[in-house]
Amino acid sequence: MSQGTKIEWAEATWNPVTGCTRVSAGCDNCYAVGKSHRLEAMGQDKYAGLTVLNPKGDRHFNGVVKCHEDALEIPYKRKTPTIYFVNSMGDLFHRDVPFKFIAECFTTMWQCPQHTFQILTKRPERLVEFYLWNYPPAAISRQEAAQDWLGAGPHIWLGTSVENADAVHRIDQLRQCPAAVRFLSLEPLLGPLDNLNLDGIGWVISGGESGPQRKLRATELSWHRSIRDQCKAAGVPFFFKQMGQSFIGTIAEGAKHQWRRVGNTTRPGVQLFKPRISKGGQFIEIPEDLRIRQWPEVMNG
Repeated sequence: MSQGTKIEWAEATWNPVTGCTRVSAGCDNCYAVGKSHRLEAMGQDKYAGLTVLNPKGDRHFNGVVKCHEDALEIPYKRKTPTIYFVNSMGDLFHRDVPFKFIAECFTTMWQCPQHTFQILTKRPERLVEFYLWNYPPAAISRQEAAQDWLGAGPHIWLGTSVENADAVHRIDQLRQCPAAVRFLSLEPLLGPLDNLNLDGIGWVISGGESGPQRKLRATELSWHRSIRDQCKAAGVPFFFKQMGQSFIGTIAEGAKHQWRRVGNTTRPGVQLFKPRISKGGQFIEIPEDLRIRQWPEVMNG
């Protein structure tokens, strides 16, 4: 079934695919790993056998990927308009997910226009391959719409994760695919992203790293301010999600009473902070100039 979510930019999650494989640095503290393990311990077969412990005692995905045909029915049953984050517990465009199954997921989304579907992937190169795939739409189950079934509807958004400069190439790949909204998730932001090309991008989310892991990486507020300014210059809506479990900045940059200083960085006057009460996603914890949560215009139309 779909689940409610604490993700600030969605209302529920829909997971027709579970399981994954590490693809880049942004995967290293993936929250879905620990959650999959907990759900397996609770007896949910959908998440069984997806994770293992490495020799250091850290849990990670083992590369097993499962497709769930029964999950394709879930959005049909929910009549209340819902913003769905598609595949929070895996990647719909993982190499082991057959194109035919991806097409069936898109068919479900196309036929549920009451909802908004936000599809986020770290594999936009396979997204491009999918769009070039010559699969006859008439052969897709429940397919009634014609040419635009792959996602040109205003309720189907495509996004890619970009955690640092090594992943910027994903933006060009995303640009090759038609979508009502192409969006970027710059989370966890692990390095500066200056001079981004935002042509064809309709929404940008940024945030720090959070989760139960002990070795979460700190984000720098200056990185997010640069992205905010680039979005403003390009006329792209900017959504600051969270500070994360720690940030690097000065005491004046944080919401002072919500954070505790835990040490100095190598730069004079710049300190490391951790939140007192949450993952840094509450407005009271965010500096006023970063309390920005804008949405694409399609949400208002």
